[in-house]
Amino acid sequence: MSEITNTPTLETKRLILRPLALSDAPAIQRHFNNWNIIQHLASVVPWPYPEDGATTFITRELERVAAGEEIYNWMLVLRGGDGEAIGNIRFRPRSDNAKGNRGFWLAERYWNQGLMSEAVAEVNNFVFGVLGLEVFYVCNAVTNEASRRVKQKTGAELVGYTELAHHNGQTLAERWRVTREQWLRRNR
Repeated sequence: MSEITNTPTLETKRLILRPLALSDAPAIQRHFNNWNIIQHLASVVPWPYPEDGATTFITRELERVAAGEEIYNWMLVLRGGDGEAIGNIRFRPRSDNAKGNRGFWLAERYWNQGLMSEAVAEVNNFVFGVLGLEVFYVCNAVTNEASRRVKQKTGAELVGYTELAHHNGQTLAERWRVTREQWLRRNR
């Protein structure tokens, strides 16, 4: 198996969100192996990022899906670009993990352009429109202002805090709720 086949391709004005594939390993390795990204992530992500980190991640995700776990894993690609992945959104609808149902990262050179908010909005459309979920939860380190802004722009409601160890030493994480009702109301 070379890609996650239950993940549909989604499109936005500037992006194509396509299933994670083994061929994404070089781009993930190049973009994700960056302290500015990793520092705000939960400490389950290895740091220093190993040379085979991307391949290991993709292989593990493919194995989980093959074993029946429901995981949607999109790679973000610029429309009209060279096809290289510049970020990732991972969504696990049935997860009750403290980290929540969704995680994402974006290559640093693409920060502050609204790309992640655009991608997350399309994933929210999929989650509420296709999967039919009523609610899901997301988290971020309290020090991760950019992740907070994405949540605020895409209809999440801060509902509290939880303890999660992050690479930068931060242990307090914001916990957000995203509901179908709020999402549909804001997108009328």
